[in-house]
Amino acid sequence: MYTRRENADIEADPVRARAVRQLHLKRGLQIHALIYVMANLIQVIVWFAYTPEQFFWPLWSILGWGIGLVFHIWAVYSGVGLDEERIEREVNRINRAGAA
Repeated sequence: MYTRRENADIEADPVRARAVRQLHLKRGLQIHALIYVMANLIQVIVWFAYTPEQFFWPLWSILGWGIGLVFHIWAVYSGVGLDEERIEREVNRINRAGAA
C-alpha cells in the first residue's frame, strides 16, 4: 500500500499518521455512501418498473442500511477515537486503581 519511505514518514510523524488514518476513514465512508446510493437506486428502479402499484418495498433497505450509514458517518466525523489524551486518562485511571 505504501512505499518504505512513506511508511517511515508516517511512523516518524504522529500527526501525519493521524491524518492518513482519517483520510482512509473518509475514503471508506465515501465508498460506503456511493454503494448505498447505487444499490438503493437500483432497487427503486426495479420497484418502479415491476410493482409501482404495490408497497414501496425498497423502503426497508433504505431505512435499515441508512441507519448503518448514519453510524458510519458518526464514527468518522464525531472526533471520538483513541487520541493521546484519552489513552493517558485511561492509563492514569488504571494506575490509581492499582495503587489503591
